[in-house]
Amino acid sequence: MSVSQLIQVINPNTSLAMTETIGEAARAVASPGIEILAVCPAEGVPSIEGHFDEAVAAIGVLEQVKAGREQGVCGHVIACFGDPGLLAARELATGPVIGIAEAAMHMATMVATRFSVVTTLPRTVIIARHLLQQYGFEHHCAALHAIDLPVLALEDGTGLAQEKVRERCIRAKKEDGSGAIVLGCGGMAMLARELTQELGMPVIDGVGAAVKMVESLVALGLSTSKQGDLDYPVRKTLSGHFKRLN
Repeated sequence: MSVSQLIQVINPNTSLAMTETIGEAARAVASPGIEILAVCPAEGVPSIEGHFDEAVAAIGVLEQVKAGREQGVCGHVIACFGDPGLLAARELATGPVIGIAEAAMHMATMVATRFSVVTTLPRTVIIARHLLQQYGFEHHCAALHAIDLPVLALEDGTGLAQEKVRERCIRAKKEDGSGAIVLGCGGMAMLARELTQELGMPVIDGVGAAVKMVESLVALGLSTSKQGDLDYPVRKTLSGHFKRLN
């Protein structure tokens, strides 16, 4: 297998079950000849539900990007809807790095003029709003909704979280006047196709969207620019825990 066929998909939390779900979703859309390397950090937070969690998880993301670069992957996906460590990861990587919130929002604007977001906890709605502003999609988003369950409820086997996602998507279709729905958590990735069929409108999973964006950039011979602020990090000797990033 050529190293140009390997895409690293990073689950920034430490949940192996969620990493499996995310890897399955990525493989479901990957083109023939593309291999998905689904990974998560060995240390960090079990779920990402706030700014503190994102800050801790960003270090694990960078460690995984470094490891992936050493394995010769052609690109990286950050599979958390907060896109933790995205710009820092782009500095470190040789190939393109795409965050799933970024990818899903971009895709939504290509198939609809307005979209809704369905995420987990109410506090993550605020974080998603920050990303909408940062990426320039604030005026494209009709509404943001939370199912009011933690991220790991998506992996508890009860199906309650999945049903709440479904109910929220149905309400969003009825009430928001949007043409597409973005699923605001990597753990929701496997729900997109079924909900698209049931609702009769695009329901977008950021994991799949990000994988296809990485594929496209690689096929076009494009990577993160090293001209300007996304150039490789200035060489410094890191100490303590951070030696692993040297």
